[in-house]
Amino acid sequence: MQYISHYHSPLGGILLAADEIGLTGLWFEGQKYFALYLDKEHEERELPVFEQAGRWLDIYFSGREPDFQVPLHFTGTDFQNEVWDILYTIPYGQTMTYGEIARRLAEKRGLKRMSAQAVGGAVGRNEISVIVPCHRVVGTSGSLTGYAGGIDKKIALLKLEGAFQEQYFVPRHSTAP
Repeated sequence: MQYISHYHSPLGGILLAADEIGLTGLWFEGQKYFALYLDKEHEERELPVFEQAGRWLDIYFSGREPDFQVPLHFTGTDFQNEVWDILYTIPYGQTMTYGEIARRLAEKRGLKRMSAQAVGGAVGRNEISVIVPCHRVVGTSGSLTGYAGGIDKKIALLKLEGAFQEQYFVPRHSTAP
């Protein structure tokens, strides 16, 4: 059974989801893939994990790096979960490219290479936005693509962390809404 709660951020409403193991979802209201894997039957309930996530988000949106972790429960495919594990390691205030994530994953799997496009698909379907920082992933050339929450939110989150760089740009044909 999954449970939900709501959080009001400076960038808009956020829906949180969790089960008995940990946080399973964090989506900006109206984002692409909104609540894609949320159980059809769920209920609104206050849980300790929601209190922890709210505290984490309060600290984060105040412009500071939270110094604790919220219990997480990835519920994607094995491939998505591997990509999300790597996303979770991207340090606050830093970015990584899709190609770098693909290289890390290939190395972990003992492969010569991995598709950066496949990685991009998994990054775009990250169920736990912000805490699992998919907004910190950029294209090799500095393109800001693929953020399900919207490119404006990606830019705002990067600026909040001091990670936005002048060479970053929004491509004409972005995959982000």
